Amino acid sequence: MSAESNKALVRRFFDEVCNGLKLEVADTLFARDHIYHDPIIKAEPGPEGVKRVVAPYHPAFSDVRWKIDDMVAGERGIVVTRWTGTGTHTDEVMGIGPTGKRVTVSGVWIHRIAGGKIVESWNLWDAMGMVRQLGAAPAAVQARA
Repeated sequence: MSAESNKALVRRFFDEVCNGLKLEVADTLFARDHIYHDPIIKAEPGPEGVKRVVAPYHPAFSDVRWKIDDMVAGERGIVVTRWTGTGTHTDEVMGIGPTGKRVTVSGVWIHRIAGGKIVESWNLWDAMGMVRQLGAAPAAVQARA
C-alpha cells in the first residue's frame, strides 16, 4: 500500500472508530492478531482489543473528540499520528467518578500496516495530564502542575 493509502486507513480509524463509535469498523481495519502497545492500558490482540480500548471513553466523556493534529507515513507501513482528545467528563473513567470537567489530552499513536490491515500499534498519551485535569492526581503531582 502507498503512504497515502496507509494514512487513509488510519484516518478511518480516528474518524469512524474513535469519533463515530462505529466499533464494528475495527473488524475491517485491524488484523486478527493486531498487537496494541500502551504503557497504561493492556488490551487483548485483534480488533476486539482495540474496541475495548476506545469504547470506554464515549460514556466517560459524552462529547469526546479525537483530532488529528499531524500525520506522517513512512517506511515499512508506519503511520505516526499526533492527536488531541477533548471531552467533558460525564461518567466514570479509570476509577474516577464524573467531575463535569472539560479535559484536553494529547498523544502520539503509531500504526504499522501490512497487507492492508493495521497489524500493530503503539499509543503514548498523557494519562497523568488527564487525571490531573480531573483533579484526581496525587497531591505531589498536583503541586507540580
